[in-house]
Amino acid sequence: MKSRKSGRSELLKAAQLEFEEQGFDGTQTNAIARRAGYAPQTFYRHFPDKRAIFLAIYLDWAEAEAQALAKADTVPAMIDTLLDHHIAHRLFRRSLRHLTAIDPEIAAVRAQTRQQQMGAITARFPHLAAVEALTLIFTLERLCDAWAEGEFEACGISREAARACMSTILMSTLRVAP
Repeated sequence: MKSRKSGRSELLKAAQLEFEEQGFDGTQTNAIARRAGYAPQTFYRHFPDKRAIFLAIYLDWAEAEAQALAKADTVPAMIDTLLDHHIAHRLFRRSLRHLTAIDPEIAAVRAQTRQQQMGAITARFPHLAAVEALTLIFTLERLCDAWAEGEFEACGISREAARACMSTILMSTLRVAP
């Protein structure tokens, strides 16, 4: 018999895959449970609803991104980390952007996470004010999402040119040399 902790973990993995493939609206809790190898009612022993598991995945996603960024010691490594993370989770991020606009609870959790990101940035780069850190977060989020969605290429801008521009923005804001 599987433990409660392993059940939750398996449901989280299954849900992440479902959200990545189907988006939030296209994902059903029954599909998450079946993908994890459980009966549909098992889902509700661990999570009250689909939004709760989405938020749990988002918090894991944000923590994974923060840990990866903490290890990135150069601007190119930071850009690569962000781009890789956004590309790997493109459909999940699309759902996150949509839900942030329409769901106050998700918007509040996302704001709290961004405050943590601001703290991490200002701790690493103490010369930055909080508003500069948040502006950088918003700018890089949007640029990385545009990269992941193919928007640069759709407008005739090469991925290399877009990446170089992102590096320039990051170096300028952080006031670091290339």
